[in-house]
Amino acid sequence: MANSTHSVTLLTRPGCGLCTTALTQLRVICADFGIEPNTVDVDAAAATDPSLRAEFGDRLPVVLLDGREHSYFDVDEPRLRADLRH
Repeated sequence: MANSTHSVTLLTRPGCGLCTTALTQLRVICADFGIEPNTVDVDAAAATDPSLRAEFGDRLPVVLLDGREHSYFDVDEPRLRADLRH
């Protein structure tokens, strides 16, 4: 299933244990679709985009699929796999 046209991004911050777990899960899931998940530190990004931290900073980690919120706190693996197939 390589060459997916989807992008997966994890919004995170340093020291976030749930974020570390989510990234590990995303790497496994995304590898099955030939995707490397991106990460964005919302605190670092706030220097140029404060709205990102304002919107998502209190409920990290957040998974974005193609730039849109897909899940937060936990990776919704069955739904993400289904959405990546399309």
